[in-house]
Amino acid sequence: MINMGFFLVLAAALFAIGLFGLLSNKRGIVSLMCIELMLNAANINFVTFASFKSDATGQVFVIMSIAVAAAEVAVGIALMLNAYKMKKTTEVDKLSTMRW
Repeated sequence: MINMGFFLVLAAALFAIGLFGLLSNKRGIVSLMCIELMLNAANINFVTFASFKSDATGQVFVIMSIAVAAAEVAVGIALMLNAYKMKKTTEVDKLSTMRW
């Protein structure tokens, strides 16, 4: 059986990569992907602790988290597509206002 520390290190690495990508990038779509990577790292932690405690509560939280992440991506991509249609860019710095 694989040690619990392996999964925690993997989740920490994924979260760090997502955080670095979010802080160092200006494009909206890539920022959404980095947020998804951070959410997946949290999901790995939930499943890890649920598995090692033999409790299904963490897995229920993961299912709810995946549903929220799917809704977040749908709304975020819709916003980015609308911003590209209006302003011809998806850079977050240039999209400071959402006016017409």
